[in-house]
Amino acid sequence: MEERALITGGAGFIGLHLAKALLAQGVQVTLLDNFSRGRLDRDLQAILDNVTLIEHDLTQPIPDTLLRTDYTHIYHMAAIVGVHISNEKPQHVLRTNVLATIHLLDWCSRHSKATLCFASTSEVYAGSVKLDIAPIPTPETVPLTILDTALPRYSYLSSKIVGEQLCLSYAQAYGFPVRIVRYHNVYGPRMGYDHVIPQFIQRLLERENPFPIYGAYQTRAFCYVDDAVEATLQLMHAALPGPLTVNIGNDQEEIQILALAQKLFHVSECYPQTAIYAPPPGSPERRCPDITQLQHVTSYTPGVPLAQGLQKIYAWYQAEHERQSRSQLSSTTL
Repeated sequence: MEERALITGGAGFIGLHLAKALLAQGVQVTLLDNFSRGRLDRDLQAILDNVTLIEHDLTQPIPDTLLRTDYTHIYHMAAIVGVHISNEKPQHVLRTNVLATIHLLDWCSRHSKATLCFASTSEVYAGSVKLDIAPIPTPETVPLTILDTALPRYSYLSSKIVGEQLCLSYAQAYGFPVRIVRYHNVYGPRMGYDHVIPQFIQRLLERENPFPIYGAYQTRAFCYVDDAVEATLQLMHAALPGPLTVNIGNDQEEIQILALAQKLFHVSECYPQTAIYAPPPGSPERRCPDITQLQHVTSYTPGVPLAQGLQKIYAWYQAEHERQSRSQLSSTTL
């Protein structure tokens, strides 16, 4: 059967990288986005002739005639993500993410038996790690907990826990395969500025000194987006029955945030003084995936070392910064 893929949030970070990888494999791709976060920029414009782009807000039900009904794979990447917006507008994060998942699943229940991939997150482990009931590296089998429902930051992880349960329940009720992927600190070009690596790069490009670091001694294990996409595609094509919940990440280079900053200092050839601050409320001390299950059901091995990935993402953001500077200069001179 010819493969046809629908990607919700297809104009976003992982969504667009996923679309490019699928196109390279000859897959027919439909992107669904409302452009609240995704952008119709030059990266998206470069593939527009080869994809179907549909604009729709998933907080509203999907009209029966909006999408084709013969997709073989559906990748649900659409979500509001980011610590800043979770802290500022937790109700918006919860409402958007839960409604988007419900409306997609409602449409699937009526029209599709495609294999569904739900993009979850390593954030779902935060409470369990804090309670010391989850080992690190963390496997998929640990209990998921929400330590404080009043803490705005937890709105995002709460929406993903609910989303996971919704997907499992609908899949069982309506008989379609589901893959839940818990992404761990995926980074790469075009990921916005709401995450630690692009924030550090932006500060370095602006020559910020002193250089603030929050949670300098916390650790993370970062996964380059090309690796995350490859793992996702392998998992979606694994010939396994029943639902799967699988970590996706890179378990090989857990690193302190301070050391991450120092690596970027080296990449940028900029060496500011550092100012160390306490971590944000609710931020886990350590995060690293156990990817044993992923490697059991696929041939995935992380292929992009952190040093190489940081070079790639820095070069992209540096070029973007220079383009923006030229554009501002041109506007000023006009």
